[in-house]
Amino acid sequence: MPKLAANLSWIYQEVPFLQRFGAAAAHGFKAVEILFPYEAPAVDIAAELKKHKLTQALFNLPAGDASKGERGFAALPGREADFAAALDKALDYAKVLECTTLHIMSGMIAPGADVKAMHKTFISNLKMTADRTAKSGITLVLEPINHRDIPGYFTNTTGQVEQIMKEVAAPHLKLQLDLYHMQVTEGDLTKRTERLFPITAHVQIAGNPDRNEPDIGEANHLYLLDVLDRLGYQGYVGLEYKPKTTTGAGLGWAAKYGIKA
Repeated sequence: MPKLAANLSWIYQEVPFLQRFGAAAAHGFKAVEILFPYEAPAVDIAAELKKHKLTQALFNLPAGDASKGERGFAALPGREADFAAALDKALDYAKVLECTTLHIMSGMIAPGADVKAMHKTFISNLKMTADRTAKSGITLVLEPINHRDIPGYFTNTTGQVEQIMKEVAAPHLKLQLDLYHMQVTEGDLTKRTERLFPITAHVQIAGNPDRNEPDIGEANHLYLLDVLDRLGYQGYVGLEYKPKTTTGAGLGWAAKYGIKA
């Protein structure tokens, strides 16, 4: 059965960041994910994880200044030093948090950008990262993000990520399969999930089209969780959604997975 991970950057917004770990544990979560844990010292986060017996399932490399539209550096020519610094920081946090899955954000396509040069830069940075982490036990993941929510994000489709993975040819570079994004961009969720399963290392869900609880909207994400179970998925499923009201009020659907509303 898929293991649910509370995304503390999206849910439990009712309480300050470091209090969200306890809130998640109180509802029965055994794992959490975070977009960017860097707002708190790694040792403080590690203390919360230990206190509440939680696993840090995933977090992102630093991605720059979101207020300026930055969404990562990995595919940006001329920003190689920024990417290397982001990788260093992420690896430091991963060691302290005992996190073994890191999401690498590719970055934004600027007006007039040379997309071929971006692809080349991305491959180069990914190969460097794969080499550095080859013996670390860390899995690196790439996520296609839809252009309705983030117009111009470089990695946009599962096919693009598959091609990038083939070129990098690192066994620990995998797909972060966000079913919400895939529904917006590509659809055909069940068949795509089945086809992509062998390269999938992490899954995220949210209801379509408004990114609320996964039992709300046009896509049957609860059915898709059963599909993942049938396929033998043993990884985490991150809950990366905006609760319609409070986090607790929207968790009734998750009782099957050991979560208490």
